[in-house]
Order: sequence, then structure tokens, then C-alpha cells
Amino acid sequence: MAPQTSDERPVAQLVHDFSQQTSTLVRQELRLAQLEMQEKGKKAGIGVGLFGGAGVIAFYGVGALVATAILALATAVDGWLAALIVAVVLFAVAGVAALVGKKEVTAATPPVPEQAIDSTQRDVQEIKERSGR
Repeated sequence: MAPQTSDERPVAQLVHDFSQQTSTLVRQELRLAQLEMQEKGKKAGIGVGLFGGAGVIAFYGVGALVATAILALATAVDGWLAALIVAVVLFAVAGVAALVGKKEVTAATPPVPEQAIDSTQRDVQEIKERSGR
């Protein structure tokens, strides 16, 4: 008996093959999404660490600038008044920064595995085109 071509296989076999191929494809796409998110997570972790280190150094720099501003202003007014003026200005800047930060966080979209989504959409389109024969 000669081997059967794909055109000669029974419908049950074709459905079985389709089911297996679909489940394999879904597993592969999920694995791709997982790997993509892991890679993005690693990069984000490194970036956050660097931002944290930069923040600590900047914190010390800002402290030195605040002390400089207080000392400079203390030449014109009493020391306590100079410190109060600088503190009020700092709180105003912090308030503005908090409002802008809140707006940015609200506008941010959640991270998504873009490559996996694109690949899945291409696969679905390919299946639709092939099944339409």
C-alpha cells in the first residue's frame, strides 16, 4: 500500500493533526511571550538599579545645593528665615513634581509582549488563509 498524501488522509486524522499543531503553536507562543517578558524584566531591573544609584548621588548633591542656598540667603536675612524660605520653595517644587508624576503614571500603558502578540496575529492570519482554500 502506497503512503497517503495529505489530500488522501481521513478527515479524523486531519482534525487530529490540526489539534496537535494548534496546541504546539499555542505552547510555543506562550513560551515566546514568557521569554520576552523575562528579558524585558531583566533590562528593567538593571535600569531601575541604575536610576536608584543616580538618585542617591543626586540626593546628596541636592542636599549640598540646599545648604548653599540657605547660607547664601542667610547673608540677607536671619538664618532661620533663610531655611524656612528654602523649605517652602522645595515643598512647592515637590508638589509640582508629584502632580506631573501622577499624570505620567496614569497615562502609561501596561507592558505587553509585543513580539509574541504580533507573531500570534500572523499565525492566526495564516491559519485563516489556509483554511479558506
